[in-house]
Amino acid sequence: METFLLINLLAFIAITIYGLYLFAKVVATRIAYIKLGKKSEFDRDFKERFRRVGKIVFGQSKLLKDKKSGTIHVMMFYGFLLVQFGAIDMFVKGLSPGNHLPFGVFYPGFVFFQELVTLMILVAVVWAFYRRYMEKIVRLKRGFKAGLVLIFIGTLMLSVLFGNGMAQIWHGHEAVWTEPVASLIALGFSWVPETSAMVLFYIFWWIHTITILSFLVYVPQSKHAHLLAAPINVFLSKRVPGKLNKIDFDIEMDEDAEESEEEISFGVGKVEDFEQHQMIDFYACVECGRCTDVCPAAGTGKMLSPMDIMVKVRDHLTEKGAAITGKSPWVPTYAFSGTQGNQASGGSEAAATVQSASLIGDIITEEELSGCTTCRNCEDACPVNNEHVGTIIDMRRYLVMTEGKMDSDIQRAVMNIERQGNPWGLSKKDRIKWREQDESAYIPTVKELKKEDKEFEYLFWVSSMGAYDSRSQKIALAFAKLMNQAGVSFAILGNKEANSGDTARRIGNEFLFQEIAEKNIKEFEKNGVTKIVTIDPHAYNIFKNEYPDFGYKAEVYHHTQMLYDLVMNGKLKPQLAINERLTYHDSCYLGRYNGVYDPPREILTSIPGLELVEMDRNKENGMCCGAGGGLMWTEETTGNRINVSRTEQAMAVQPTMISSACPYCLTMLSDGTKAKEVEEDISTMDVAEILALSVLVEEETKTA
Repeated sequence: METFLLINLLAFIAITIYGLYLFAKVVATRIAYIKLGKKSEFDRDFKERFRRVGKIVFGQSKLLKDKKSGTIHVMMFYGFLLVQFGAIDMFVKGLSPGNHLPFGVFYPGFVFFQELVTLMILVAVVWAFYRRYMEKIVRLKRGFKAGLVLIFIGTLMLSVLFGNGMAQIWHGHEAVWTEPVASLIALGFSWVPETSAMVLFYIFWWIHTITILSFLVYVPQSKHAHLLAAPINVFLSKRVPGKLNKIDFDIEMDEDAEESEEEISFGVGKVEDFEQHQMIDFYACVECGRCTDVCPAAGTGKMLSPMDIMVKVRDHLTEKGAAITGKSPWVPTYAFSGTQGNQASGGSEAAATVQSASLIGDIITEEELSGCTTCRNCEDACPVNNEHVGTIIDMRRYLVMTEGKMDSDIQRAVMNIERQGNPWGLSKKDRIKWREQDESAYIPTVKELKKEDKEFEYLFWVSSMGAYDSRSQKIALAFAKLMNQAGVSFAILGNKEANSGDTARRIGNEFLFQEIAEKNIKEFEKNGVTKIVTIDPHAYNIFKNEYPDFGYKAEVYHHTQMLYDLVMNGKLKPQLAINERLTYHDSCYLGRYNGVYDPPREILTSIPGLELVEMDRNKENGMCCGAGGGLMWTEETTGNRINVSRTEQAMAVQPTMISSACPYCLTMLSDGTKAKEVEEDISTMDVAEILALSVLVEEETKTA
């Protein structure tokens, strides 16, 4: 027996060292691939970052948005952490028969707890198998690779239970309450001789050992690399959701000029152009499909799948990383010698093939990139905090600024913004004319107030929609009249107002955006603007979160935030009953980008007679209207129209009115009701317009 135990120990040490070596090699290889990327800027707000890790990683907050899948994952996540102590105990039992972990009087309780945890994990494995292969949840992949982890985990749990059962027979132990399952197994195999039980114990023991080491090697070279990458990814993710990186054109041009004066490029045209934290995104992807499941483009039949973007770029990074570094991505190397990644690492013809593949074109198509509305629903749904939108826009930047490729409709809108400051190309001099529609409203310009030697507290950024779009002008007027009623001191820039730059930035024209931002900041600073309020969530987001990168920081408010404060403080008092059944649509740039969900709803619920009903997809999971990312200015030619799909979701709750707090959203939803031929039955109004109807009763009466 002593000879056997010695051989067993040596074999265990050898295979464990080999397994750990392979694991370390794979991890080191992936780190080498990630290092091919550009270095990332990193702020040191560790308190917030650790809080996020606690909430998302250990609190499983995002996973639990899907209650069933979330519960399964919680059972596996915490079960797998806790059961590692049982694995160590199992190793001790096999290396030193008759011994166990030195927990003294607590050991029986420990064993009982381990059995409960093991059973919990087995329940989770069966439940997960049912969800994937029997219930066939659409977003979940099927096939052998998708279920391999369930086989690993199930094997680990069963080998422990059967090993402990055989140990009871081998050592002649009676059934005990602390090991109910193992005792039942021992009872069922009580006819097995002790020597045979010992042999069976070591068979299960080695199955457990080899499986756990195989799983260890498998994890970093599969989608389960998220076990390692996800906590790091959550820790490193941006503190301001959806904020885009600034391109320093002077530095970029200097660096590129050193390489070749003829090959200056901007954005991401090669996988190694991504920043390192973005590459961690790729390896953190769980392939759970939650992002694609909520994507408005994917849901309406477009080619875009956020998950596929991550997976395809990850696989390309792995193969190209192997070609550049010469490090084989798949181990044991001899077992995967036929894979393209391992062949590419040898510097063969495969390496040339991999390196010649174009990131945009061969790996990711232009159609995929153009389909993104930048709504961030994918990012909100992602359990590991992947940032799909920034990745897509970085590739858009390359297409637009380096290759000069842009949809013709968007190109026209961008040229109009560049020349006239608005997407329609209407005259700059007509920007102020919207206020002439209601002369009872006091809407002074900054210039007019200066002439009168008066000051203002808020700059009202009207936006191109509010200034030029006939439907949105009504929103701007309603908001201005409400500010008049509440005694708010404000002014507009009038014809000096330009475009916020959001459209240019989101479609990928960073150069134009920075030109616009620079001009706007000069205008703000010249006029001493310290507070901005706007009806446009896109302008609100970009002024609040992205202009500070260019040296300008002001207090920025969305009009619903201001109106909420005015209503709560009694400066605006809803009086007239609005007898409507209303559903509210959340703007992506107000909601998911900035977390403003309650103020619009609080305003609406303060209005007498109004019945507020929520759509099935609301707040964080609200579906995009389809206008973001510059898509307001294009026509959808593939699949169903996003705005019509969103309108159908609103119609499902049988409203008589649909409300929003964004001129883009309202336009898209209005078009949706027309497409569904229900515009006579369902009206569409901004929150400010509805509030004005209830508050400005006396004024409307006088006007009438």
